[in-house]
Amino acid sequence: MDGPTYSVRLRDLEQRIDELKEQIRRSHTRLSLLSDTILSGGGAGSRASIKFNNELSTAFRVTRVLIVLDGAVQYNKTDQSGALAEQSEIPIFNGSVPPGDHTLQVLVNLQGNGYGVFSYLRGYRFEVRSSHSFTAVEGKTINLQAVAFEKGGVTTPLEERPAVRFVEKIVSGLADAPGQQAAAAGGK
Repeated sequence: MDGPTYSVRLRDLEQRIDELKEQIRRSHTRLSLLSDTILSGGGAGSRASIKFNNELSTAFRVTRVLIVLDGAVQYNKTDQSGALAEQSEIPIFNGSVPPGDHTLQVLVNLQGNGYGVFSYLRGYRFEVRSSHSFTAVEGKTINLQAVAFEKGGVTTPLEERPAVRFVEKIVSGLADAPGQQAAAAGGK
């Protein structure tokens, strides 16, 4: 096997290992939350449904999204091919959380995206960091969206446009987000 082929295979293997590590971390977080719920008396608890939405224009291409809930990585994906940028909504977490205060941290890496006379935009790199504190209420579900968007207008400098905002909605009950119940039922 020649050097370049070996390097490509090694990078692919490293990426698959990172994805497996991420799945293990998520499973560990879910298991910890479940054990906390059981050990705390098995009360009704609360649920959280967290999603990432990309509302950026084509001037920006998302190359990495990292989302951390209460110190545990829930999503970490790096992609230079453009597939990550094409997703307008990414489900991050849907499960039980202990009632009380929580913190969601978001890191989004972007690359300028341009063609023709605007091809110089490809040289621009941006990093947007944001965090949001929220409270999970006993017996209720919180639907939380982290939204990457562009603030300002056409006169706002390109480097000041990318930002993240958070939209939260608390609903009664502990049901999964709409559509996920149907998907779960269809998979059984």
